[in-house]
Formats: sequence, C-alpha cells, structure tokens
Amino acid sequence: MIPDKVPKEDVFYGAEEMRRTAHVPTFDKYKDMYMQSIEDPDKFWGDMAKDFFWKSKHTGRFLDYNFDVTKGEIFTKCMAGASTNICYNVLDRNVHERKLGDKVAFHWEGNEPGDESTVTYRELLHHVCRFANVLKSQGVRKGERVAIYMPMVVELVVAMLACARIGAVHSIVFAGFSAESLSDRIMDSQCTLLVTADGFYRGDKLINLKILADEALQKCRDKGFPLHRCIVLKHLSKEAQETSLSCPPAKRSCPDLQDRETSRVKKSRPVPQVPWNPEVDRCWHALVAAASDECEPEWCESEDPLFILYTSGSTGKPKGVLHTLSGYMLYTAATFKLVFDHQPDDVYWCTADIGWITGHSYITYGPLANGATSVLFEGLPTYPDVSRMWQIVDKYRVSKFYTAPTAIRLLMKYGNEPVQKYKRDSLKVLGTVGEPINPEAWHWYFSVVGDSRCPIVDTFWQTETGGHVLTPLPAATPMKPGSATFPFFGVVPAILNESGEELEGPSEGYLVFKQPWPGVMRTVYGNHGRFQSTYFKKFPGYYVTGDGCRRDKDGYYWITGRIDDMLNVSGHLLSTAEVESALVEHEAVAEAAVVGRPHPVKGESLYCFVTLGDGRTFNRTLEAQLRKQVREKIGAIATPDYIQDAPGLPKTRSGKIMRRVLRKIARGEKDLGDISTLADSSVVEQLFLNRCQPAL
Repeated sequence: MIPDKVPKEDVFYGAEEMRRTAHVPTFDKYKDMYMQSIEDPDKFWGDMAKDFFWKSKHTGRFLDYNFDVTKGEIFTKCMAGASTNICYNVLDRNVHERKLGDKVAFHWEGNEPGDESTVTYRELLHHVCRFANVLKSQGVRKGERVAIYMPMVVELVVAMLACARIGAVHSIVFAGFSAESLSDRIMDSQCTLLVTADGFYRGDKLINLKILADEALQKCRDKGFPLHRCIVLKHLSKEAQETSLSCPPAKRSCPDLQDRETSRVKKSRPVPQVPWNPEVDRCWHALVAAASDECEPEWCESEDPLFILYTSGSTGKPKGVLHTLSGYMLYTAATFKLVFDHQPDDVYWCTADIGWITGHSYITYGPLANGATSVLFEGLPTYPDVSRMWQIVDKYRVSKFYTAPTAIRLLMKYGNEPVQKYKRDSLKVLGTVGEPINPEAWHWYFSVVGDSRCPIVDTFWQTETGGHVLTPLPAATPMKPGSATFPFFGVVPAILNESGEELEGPSEGYLVFKQPWPGVMRTVYGNHGRFQSTYFKKFPGYYVTGDGCRRDKDGYYWITGRIDDMLNVSGHLLSTAEVESALVEHEAVAEAAVVGRPHPVKGESLYCFVTLGDGRTFNRTLEAQLRKQVREKIGAIATPDYIQDAPGLPKTRSGKIMRRVLRKIARGEKDLGDISTLADSSVVEQLFLNRCQPAL
C-alpha cells in the first residue's frame, strides 16, 4: 500500500532544517510507524494513551469493531472500560502536571484590528470551571445535550469545554446558519439549554444572533418542543449590556475574561438592541460572576458521547454525527501533533470556525491536548483589507497556519503585493482543509505565502472521521500539488469499483476505509440505522466516504470529489436535496434540481433548475425571493449562485432526474453522453437556451 520509495521528480520538499527536530523526520520513519499502527494498533495507540490521565484503565482489546453489516450491527469501541475527562486532560493536566499554567492558550483577534485579548491555560481553566458550575446551576446533567450558537470568541471554547467537564454533550451550530437550521438541530438532539450571544460583526456586516436564536426557539415551541433556558453573552459592547433591563451593567463586556475595554464595533456602527425574555433568558455575565472557579470533573466512560455535530445528508435532513470521548481525544491529539509537527514554541493558527469539525478538532481539542498556543480569529481574511491574515501572522509570529483553499483562491486574486508587504518569516508549515486544492492555488500558497520553504499539509478528512485520514507529514512526505498523499497512522484506505472489488495500483473509484481508527464517528444521533445504511451498506466490510479517489503510479491518493448528491462549496458540504427542499417550499415552484458548477474561488457554486407551477412567471423578483428563502431555511452559505428557469427537467422513463445531464448543461458542455433513456430529449435543448451565463 505504501510505496517502498517516493519519486524523485515532480515533488516538493519543505525546509531541510525541520527534519532535525521533527516527530516524523523521514519517509522511512513514517513507513515504520505506519506498519506498526496497522499490524499492532493496541501498542501504537496504547503508547499514545500514556500521555493522558485515566481515572480507570481499559479492559480487553484497545480497539474493537465490526464494519460488515452482514455480520451484525456496526460498532467501534476504543478503550472500553476506561474512564477519563477530556476537559481535565486538555486543561488541568496542562496546568498542574505539565506546568503550563502561564502559557497563552489563545490570542483572541477580534473583527476590528486592535480588538484583542489573551487567555492563559490557568485562566481558561478557571473560566471553564465557572461556566461548568453555571450549567449545573441551570439543571444541566451528564448526558444532556446543550446547543451552542456563538461567534468566534473565547467564550465559545469556554462553553464547549464546560459541557465536557460535566459530561454534557455539546451540539455547536455554526453562527452563519439560519434560525430554522438552529431549531432543527435543537429538536433533533433534544437539547435542554441554548447558549448564544447578542450579535457579532463579520467585516462590515452585523449578525443579530440573539434575534435569530429567539426565532429558532419560537419555531421549537411551534413544533411542540419548548426550550425554557437560554444563556446570552453580551459580546458586542458594554453599551449593549447596559441597555438590557434583565442583565446587570458590567464594567466590561466580559468581566470574567481578559480586559476588553476596546469596543467590539466602530463608533459609527449600530449596536444591536437585545430582545430579552426574562422567563427564558439568563445573562452570561451575571451567572459567571456568582459562580465558583472550582469544579470537579465528571469522570466519563470512554464511549460516552462528547459532542454531536450536524453535517448535510444526501436525503436533505442533516445527520447528527456523534463522537465519543477517548478515541476522539487520542486521535485529535495525535493528528495535531504529527501533521503540524507541533513544537512547544509554536504559535498555531487555524482560520476555520468552531461551528465546523475543523474548529472542534484543530482549534479546540487537538491544540489544547498538546498544550499549544493558538490564534482565535473572529474576522474575515479581507477585512479591513486583503492583507489582514498576513498582518496577523506577523503580529503573533504564527509558525503553523491552517486554512481553506477557498481563502487561498480568494486572496490570489489580489496578487502578491498584499502578502509580500509582511515578512511571514515565522511560518514553518502551511495546511489546507475542506476540499482538494487545485495545483495553481497550491503553487501560489507554497511559493508566495511560504516563500518556497514551508511544506503544505493538504489534509483530507470529514466530520465523520474526527481527524485527518489522508495527509502529508511536513518533514517526511514529498508533496505533489493537489494530492492528499498517504494515509495517517491506523488508517487503511482502498479504492473500489462499482461492483465493490478492490483495485490495485493506479486506479480510480470509490474511496473507502477497511478498518476504524480511534476518532471515527460512532453513530448518527438517534438513528443508528441511518448510520449503517449511509456509510456501510453499499460495500459491506468498508466505511464508505462518499468521495471518489484516484491513486497514481507512485501510490499517491488524489480526491476527485463527491460521488453522492453533495456539493463542496467553500469547503463546506451541502446537500442538494436540502437546497431543493427549500426551493420547492416556495408556492411558485413545482420542482427543483440542484447541481454544482465550478467556481474559481469557492470550488463549486450552486446551480439551481426550477420548474414553475402553471401560470407562474420567472423573473428577477422571483429569483430574489428564492435566494432569500434558501438563506432563511439553511443559511447564507447555501445561497444559490445561479437559478435557471426550467420548463422541464431531463428525466428517465421511470421519472428519475438525470443529474449528470444537468451538470453538463450548467457547465455548458454539449457532449452529454448516452441520453437514450430520456423520456423527452427536447427539454435539453430548451435548458441550454435558458442557461445562466457566468458573472463577469
């Protein structure tokens, strides 16, 4: 599986000096470690587990599993019988055992330049203990679910770790999602409490988060699921606190964290008026002011749930991916340490949002488990100008930088000057996440941002995998632009054809995995049957990623994109069925079909075909209404780029929409392949005539 030798040509290497201190310094060392992780996973992961605190030891096999639906229920168990607490391991252990209490855990960089703070590991532990006591005072108990809907602030990390400390299960919802998306997730996971904030700015745009949260809670009540407790952080300004009748005035916007006298917003911008329901809403600041900063951790079993995170499903209903404690902790700690080659003096910056799995694994749990110092960024890469990211790199002396190809392609448009006006000489490793990076963007990232000396770790993984599964290691792996290269330790990939046969050597087909690793998801919350049918039914004995993959003659893996009805837009997975459902809820739309169209920045854009009901007219007003409806139902990230009038859709005689034909039409490709099964081929010509042209 792993080649004996790597090619000498058409590959790139990072700085030679990195190998002297790297955890995995050579490709030969990688191969040795990889073979041990596959042949003796108990020893490999058991050695990793020695770095953590266990209240009780595991019994039996370190990793037990069944991936074959024909042999019974699918399951994975890691360190069954052991007990621990992940919050204790990422905070208490660092403060008391590793003596890192005074080390900075996070440099927080706000939306506005100059709005900043730091929090040390000791301070973070105290804040988490206080909020854990707050959660307990609000009746939250072990195993209960807590919804979190917050901007990128330190309090978001505090809230999630406080849940973990008391054994509650956090369900974080990206603050860019709509009220309806929030309510759906609250109800599906049966949350007993919501934690949110008044609002935040993303660049110049105000996001009135509390209003969206209130709308979501009303939708829950309308559907028979009343949620009676909501904790509200007053984030934007001290004035926002003082205008609330139910929230006592405070000297600062967050008195229990570092001093933040700088206003969250420019004086010329509005501060939201915060609606307040005293029967439901509780003020974060008042609650933590009365709470103790000591809280004993709840000792949990290895396979107790840690969090639920929703990812789009091909049926249109988001899936609640459930991750459990010990395996996820080990895997995020190991992948962070080895993939970024973390060293004690590093400053690490992941630009993702904690509302996505990247933020869970590589802003919170992975870095904190390694005692890392991280940058937590609230703003945008282009605000107030397109040099913002490189200004931050220099400001904090960032050495390890992790972002999405979408951001790289966006910044490429502005040329080299905004990058090269800053030194960036602290950078040692660059990473990408969310989608395959195209070679042009890879070369710009490597040569311009990294000055041709920083290795690029092009990581492939999913919400479901918990952490990286295909990735280079920065000192060990020769890089091919656009390739995720080789598997991480414990991961055994295979490529299958449509018949489920494993393909050897250079080949292309379905990417699957043959055995679990500690951090793989355990189930879909509340629906184990859906978990089994989605990931294990198509090819019994394998975990099916839903992605296509190519393996080249040198053994390198290249992700070719989704095989199912999913789109990767700006690194975020969207369900075509979910967007279609939102479109057809409009009274004018009889039918809708959504496909992807290549986009120079986002990777894929949403191209929507809509068939209207009798008597309805397609016009710009309707287009605007449909875009607004999708935004409200799902969130701004799902806003359609193109909406085309489709008097008819290409269907087989059995009534199935031929999406491959629609993809060709969206891209303007006339070679449609075999369309002999179409019930009415004349619709294709009409769709080509109505086709939306790309924006100039």
